[in-house]
Order: sequence, then C-alpha cells, then structure tokens
Amino acid sequence: MSESAVVRSEETQKSQVDAETLSQVIAEKHIGDRIRRLRLKKSMGLVELGQRTGLSASFLSQLETGRVVPTLRNLARIAMVFSKDLSYFFESDPSAVFRIHRRKERVRLPQTGVEFPTYFFESLGYMVPDRQMDPYFAEFVPLTKEMEPKAHMHPGFEFLYVLEGELELRHGEQGFLLGVGDAVYFDSSIPHAYQCQGKKPAGAIIVTLHQSTSAMPLRAVNAKGLGKSATGEAVKASGADVAGM
Repeated sequence: MSESAVVRSEETQKSQVDAETLSQVIAEKHIGDRIRRLRLKKSMGLVELGQRTGLSASFLSQLETGRVVPTLRNLARIAMVFSKDLSYFFESDPSAVFRIHRRKERVRLPQTGVEFPTYFFESLGYMVPDRQMDPYFAEFVPLTKEMEPKAHMHPGFEFLYVLEGELELRHGEQGFLLGVGDAVYFDSSIPHAYQCQGKKPAGAIIVTLHQSTSAMPLRAVNAKGLGKSATGEAVKASGADVAGM
C-alpha cells in the first residue's frame, strides 16, 4: 500500500465515530432515564408502552437500563406516545434540583370536593418542576356533626408520618389508628380516607409518589387495626398540586 493510501486510511478512521464514544454520548444524555420518567409519570407499564410503540417490553427494558442503543426511529415512536418532540431526548439536563419552601411562603388549602373540610394541607414541593413526588404538611381537624370523611384515590403510592395527635386512616375495607411517630406506606390506588381522633388537631407529613402500581409490590400497612369497614365514596383528586389530597 502506498504512503498516500495509508494516510487516507488513517484520516478516514479519525473521521469515523467510534462506537464506544457514541455509547458514552448517549449515556451522558440519560435517554433511558428520560424514557422511564415519562413512562412512570403516566403510570404506564413496559407492556403498555410496547403496545403503543410496536416495540417489545424486553427491548424497552434494555433501552431504559442502557443495555441497547436506540435508533432515531424508535425514539420517535416513544416521543409520539408522550407528545414530546424528538429533541427532548437530547436536550441538556437541567441543573440539579434544589428548592427551599419557606413556611411563610406556603399556602394553606382546604380539602377539595367537600363543603366542610376535615383537613387542610400545604404543598411542600410546589416550586419543583416535573417532580416525581408531592410532599405535603396536613392538619386534620376534630370532626363536627357537619363533617363527613370522604375517601379518595390516585395512581401510585403514599407515605404518611404522624407529627402530633391521633389519626384514623381508612384503607379499602380496613381502619387503622395512628399516633405520634407512626408511619404508613400504602397503595394509593385503593380508596382511602383520614379522620382526626380526639379533641385536638392531628398533624402529619404526607408524600405521594408518582408511580404505577404495577411497578412495585403492594406494601402491607403496619399499624394497629380498628376492625371497621371503610365508608365514603371514592373520588379522584384533580390538579397537579393537590394530587392525592
């Protein structure tokens, strides 16, 4: 091979994209993580996403974990399902999320959908964009004869930690009494309701998780049971800032 041919061969190799470099670039864009976040935000399983895109659940799983390199055609199919532009997968990641919610800046809101609210709540994450969970501080007031606890439900899971007072949690057909320091993690797609027990308000921290119930196993409630059946009509909460409340 002539010297000029060797030089041309070396230049050609330099101009070609190395497969390892390509994989690194794709990994830095966190495309798999972005697909997974979109899917979980819609409470969508891999099988359902596969049905909508024409891709297998196995392939989508490998795509989310970075074991396969996506093609533009496959990304376009996924983007269309979530009403996103193809460029969404290649945009630079925003800066790390860090938000402080001062007590004086929070808004106290009443329970929605009832004339006489049994609790009031404050969002602790309303300034966080595209958040994966919604934290709240909730105050449950003692019941009067006009009040009636009303059950609600929403996709995902919920965590509750009692700060003060006593609180009854109804989950499905069961009732549980919670005191200071008690915590509960439960499937929030099952109708649930809260009720203050005692003459003083009960306070709690509540976190709702935006996750499909098919993505995680059902957690057993660990609390002292009351043996009562749940009452109240199940209703779905509306609005991003009041999801689950």
